[in-house]
Amino acid sequence: MTPAKTRAALDVTKDGLSAAEVDARLERFGPNELEATEPDSWIVVLLRQFRSPMVLFLLIAAVITALQREWFDTAVIALTLLLNASIGFWQERKSDSDVRALQQLTLTEATVVRDGTAHRIPASGLVPGDTIRLESGDQVPADARLDEVNGLQIDESMLTGEALPTLKSADPLDEATVIGDRENMAFSGTLVVSGRASAIVVDTGTNTEIGEIAESVQGESGKTPLQHLTDRLEKFIAVAVVGMALLISVAAVFIGAPLSEAFRTMVALIVSALPEALPIVLTVALGVGVSRMAKHHAVVRRLPSVETLGSTTVIGSDKTGTLTINRMTVEQLWTPDGETLDVLAAADDGRDLDRGQIASLRTGSRTNESVHRPDHEVELLGDAVDVAMAAAALSTGATTAEELAERPVADMPYEPEHAYSQSVYREGNRYILHVKGAPDTILRFCHDMAAGNERVALDPKKVRDANLAMARNGLRVIATATAEVPEPAQDAPLPTPRGLTFTGLQGMMDPPRPGVAQAIADCKSAGIHVMMITGDHPATAESIGKRLGLEGGAPPLTGAEMAELDDFDLIDRLHETSVAARMSPQDKLRIVRVLQSDDEIVAVTGDGVNDAPALKAASIGVAMGASGTDVAREAADVVLTDDNFVTIVEAVKQGRVTFSSIRKATYFLLANGLAALLAVAVNTFTDLPLIFLPATLIFMNVVTNGVQDIALAFEPGEGDELKQKPRPQSEGILGTTMWLRTVITGIWMAAGTLVVYHGAFAMNLSVDHARTLALITMVMFNFFNVFNARAERRSVFSLNPLGNPLLFFSAIVALLLQWGATVWPVSANLIGLEPLSAAEWLMCTLVGATVMVIVELEKLVRRLRG
Repeated sequence: MTPAKTRAALDVTKDGLSAAEVDARLERFGPNELEATEPDSWIVVLLRQFRSPMVLFLLIAAVITALQREWFDTAVIALTLLLNASIGFWQERKSDSDVRALQQLTLTEATVVRDGTAHRIPASGLVPGDTIRLESGDQVPADARLDEVNGLQIDESMLTGEALPTLKSADPLDEATVIGDRENMAFSGTLVVSGRASAIVVDTGTNTEIGEIAESVQGESGKTPLQHLTDRLEKFIAVAVVGMALLISVAAVFIGAPLSEAFRTMVALIVSALPEALPIVLTVALGVGVSRMAKHHAVVRRLPSVETLGSTTVIGSDKTGTLTINRMTVEQLWTPDGETLDVLAAADDGRDLDRGQIASLRTGSRTNESVHRPDHEVELLGDAVDVAMAAAALSTGATTAEELAERPVADMPYEPEHAYSQSVYREGNRYILHVKGAPDTILRFCHDMAAGNERVALDPKKVRDANLAMARNGLRVIATATAEVPEPAQDAPLPTPRGLTFTGLQGMMDPPRPGVAQAIADCKSAGIHVMMITGDHPATAESIGKRLGLEGGAPPLTGAEMAELDDFDLIDRLHETSVAARMSPQDKLRIVRVLQSDDEIVAVTGDGVNDAPALKAASIGVAMGASGTDVAREAADVVLTDDNFVTIVEAVKQGRVTFSSIRKATYFLLANGLAALLAVAVNTFTDLPLIFLPATLIFMNVVTNGVQDIALAFEPGEGDELKQKPRPQSEGILGTTMWLRTVITGIWMAAGTLVVYHGAFAMNLSVDHARTLALITMVMFNFFNVFNARAERRSVFSLNPLGNPLLFFSAIVALLLQWGATVWPVSANLIGLEPLSAAEWLMCTLVGATVMVIVELEKLVRRLRG
């Protein structure tokens, strides 16, 4: 529609709406605000900590022990549940608070015309049909159809991923287009970088482009891969333990055991094999991962998300603001003497420039509409190209801040139809004309060129070859030229320039962030496929991709091409390329879902509103905290406070360390549980009394083993995390090798404990004394096995004993607790223990140490097999 038809469709005149009509439309459409997502209440967060199968079984166990009046058992289980819930509750509330502290108000104020008068009002008061005015520095307050436009350029990177601002027009479009090509629209939340315009509001609040995307990402996220694995493991443990306990108890009744003794045996079996500390270990390990990531500028919003980055197989990253710095920067300067200057290196080194280089840089900053604001966080404001050229001149010393603040005697701003701008400055007694623009346009105005300190004949081919070489590297090229002119007539427009001296070509782009190329190489080493998924132009995306090491065997995938592919062909295409360009939010979302259907664990990074649907749907969404939008942060699982892709590599490493810690702790717990289960089960079919009482097992599992198991969560890693490939999705928490080790050590420890227990009866010791010997033997097995658990493949003797000081000292503390429980009369009577002699302690220690020999032999065989 034309602006006039738009006003007619919205029933509004050029004088704007009346106050009565505004009230009516506010009632109909509601305020111009996005619906804020309220954080979950504290009770919801607390109840969420009790959702795991293991926690539910522990709750049942607590009820059973309470009904049996086994108050000590009940108290220990309740303490375990409370500790687990407290850690998870605190971490979730803190992470949510950290993310909300990053948020800023999306809407502020707007200039609106009502009843023929301009007003400054809160943007929330806008309604469809309002006429608004936009100028440089404004945030667009609503989706609006442009009416009258004067050099308007808008930064729409948050919606489209385009690094360069979009030049706007009020002309109707011939056909429907994607957002990035709707030149006659201004979208809510985008930023006016230059020019002025009036516009007619067509959509507000949740009906805007940003609002529709925000609504699409509401709701609960799916479970993370770790949650699926732990749920599966806990269900397996619970079913296996309860099933075996029932089977053995029934068998005990059939061989003549009293029903009460059989029930007590069943309770002992369940308590012995259920790893009560597992929920705490999972929570603590994830909490440690959260803490480690926070030190590397990553805020984790949900605990299970910590590990997901470690299992990621594909990272789909936005380009603008994530892989690049989201700021146009002059990188190369070519001058007619044939020299190409690395502008960034020159600025860093403070090197001296020659006359020709200074001349080109000064022209770029003299015919320039950027504003120097020392009091502003970003010192230069305005058009991206003007800001880049002014910054290059300032950083190399070609101009000064004072000169940049000078106003020209006469000027002609850049207009698309002219493809150049020009300004005249008085410099001493002379008037110098500075011109910059498209190279072919500038060449038409020149008759010679500056080569060093001389002027030589213009060589258009030489200039065009240099321009082509820069363009092939993905640079946007601007040419500069100067001339001495007579004093311009006051208030008269500048004529078309003639007789200029060509001074150079400046090549600019939104450059990659420092360290990103190496981070991508590290991801490749870790078996992770990194993809750039952007709304930017394919040529620009491909150029950046090559500089970052994202070269693939196929050209970039485009949104238009993707629309022609079915899901199977799209998967093949995604495996061929690492760059996807001209992508809409729906295209990004489809890529994520297609990759997930191909069993990929997909991480998505981004900062714009256009990234939000993909962030929400991804296995893990990673948003930018400093420059990102509120919508993106709300949709993400992890927020990077330094907006740096490099941080993701460290987060991947910490995610893998976290999973490794969980795997090691799980092995330790299950091996101990299996040993106790086998010992109780085998002993049931003998004439001897129950080898372990429920209270004894709970004390060992939670008070002694639990202390060491939690310490395993602080294991720093083995150093090769980024050299390993992502584990297969089909592999559980332990994997085949660790399950085998669990079974071997469980059988060995059970056999050793039974031998000691039966030997005690052979020596005519009391039941409590025999049970104490069996318990201390099991404790010593666990003491040595916890050091076995520190590494999957490496020998325990190759590790620094104090590499995890918490584990070392917690193991000592666990032994002291166990010793104290045997010698303190109150605890000894409560648990059913007796003090042991030094010789008996030595004997239990020697038996327990044999588990290190068994595991070291298993690791050696594994290393020899490769």
